Amino acid sequence: MNIYFACSITGGREYESFYRQFVAALEADGHVIPTSHLAKAEALEGERQLSPQDVYERDVNWIRNCDALIAEVSVPSHGVGYEIGYALNEGKPVLCLYQETRRVSKMITGNSHPALKVGSYAVFDDAVAQSHKFLDTL
Repeated sequence: MNIYFACSITGGREYESFYRQFVAALEADGHVIPTSHLAKAEALEGERQLSPQDVYERDVNWIRNCDALIAEVSVPSHGVGYEIGYALNEGKPVLCLYQETRRVSKMITGNSHPALKVGSYAVFDDAVAQSHKFLDTL
């Protein structure tokens, strides 16, 4: 399955190790993650090389062509919020995951869109289990 993984880049990288492990788990299950480079420590530097227009065009093209979007939303990010809304508008199923001790925007937790699932996790394995359950329904 082609999965767009969304995570904070300029908004903060405190969950970077989670991003790396999560992307690795998805890839180990055989999924294609076009955004896998964003989980790496050098993501900020790589993104600086591109113009805002190039990033926008690339990312919306990836969203249009994905089967689903999974977003880690523990760290607030304008870009991730936009990607979630864009994916839902394109009719893509979306899973938003966040660390249970974090506060998340009510624009996400209060959204009743039928293609949106939101879940909190205590430990990494909880997040992976939720992603498996979500992907199994597609």
